[in-house]
Amino acid sequence: MAENILILGSGPAGLTAAIYAARANLNPLVVEGIQAGGQLTITSDVENYPGFPKGIMGPELMADFRKQAERFGTRFAIGDVKRVDFSKPPFKLFTEKETFEANTVIISTGASSNLIGLPNEMRLMGKGVSTCATCDGFFFRGLEIAVVGGGDSACEEANFLTKFASKVTMIHRRESFRASKIMADRVLKNPKIKVLWNTAVEDVLGKDDVTGVKLKNLKTGEASELNVAGLFVAIGHSPNTKLFKGLIEMDEAGYIITRNGSKTNIPGVFAAGDVQDHVYRQAITAAGTGCMAAIDAERYLENSHL
Repeated sequence: MAENILILGSGPAGLTAAIYAARANLNPLVVEGIQAGGQLTITSDVENYPGFPKGIMGPELMADFRKQAERFGTRFAIGDVKRVDFSKPPFKLFTEKETFEANTVIISTGASSNLIGLPNEMRLMGKGVSTCATCDGFFFRGLEIAVVGGGDSACEEANFLTKFASKVTMIHRRESFRASKIMADRVLKNPKIKVLWNTAVEDVLGKDDVTGVKLKNLKTGEASELNVAGLFVAIGHSPNTKLFKGLIEMDEAGYIITRNGSKTNIPGVFAAGDVQDHVYRQAITAAGTGCMAAIDAERYLENSHL
C-alpha cells in the first residue's frame, strides 16, 4: 500500500514537514538519507533559532526536531534513495534494499557547502571553520578571520563579517573577483578587509580550535602562514538534486524550481528547504518551507481523493 506522504531528508525542512503531516494524521514516512539531521548536525552552537535564548547545539536541536516528529507518529527509514520513478502516482522510490510507494513526495534533501578539501577542514568544522557567516559571525567578535572565495557570496560574507571581526582577510585564487562589480567594490572599499590575490589555502592550523591557515602564492609558489581565529569557506553550495535530474524542473545551478508555495512541475511532488532555496539557506527558512510543503501535500491529497 502506498504511503500518504514520503519525505526525503531529515533536516529542518523534512522534519518540520513530518511534524505537520503527522499532526494531520497522514502517517508520514521520512527516509533519512546519508546525513541524518542535515547540515545542523555539523554545526556546534546555534544562537539564531528562535525560542532558544541561550542558544543550542546543532545536533541537539535536530534531535529535538526528530523527537517532536516521532511524538506525533512519524516513521523513519534509514537509507539513501538511489532512484525514483515520478512518471505517475503512486510514485516509486528505490533504496539499495527497499522500494517505497507514495501518493505524495516532499523533497528536502538540502544542499551541501562546497569545501576546499583540506586535511583539517572537516576536523575543525564548527571549531573555527564555518560555511555560514550569518550563523557563526557573532562568535568572532573582535577577532581576525579569513574568508576563502571570490564570488558574490564570498564578498557578501566578508562584508557581513566586518560587523564582528577586527579584520577580515579575503583569500582568492585569481587576481580579480568573479563577483559582480557592486559586490567587489564594497569589499575593496571596506577598510577592515584585506585581499590576498593569487593565493590558495593549503590547510587549516589548530588542535582544538583554528589558530591559522597555511597559504601558497600561486604565482611565486611562496608558502606562508596567516594567524586567524576562523576560516569561512565561501566557494558556493551544491543542491543535493542529482537524483532528480531530468525529472524535475531545476534552475541552472540545480536547485528545484517551486511555484505557488512548494509545488514542483510534477503534481504531488513538493520541495522544501535548501534544495530549492539558494538565497537564505537558514534553518528557520527551511523549517518554514517544510511547513508549507506539508500543508500543500495535505491539500493535494484531499483534492485528489487519494
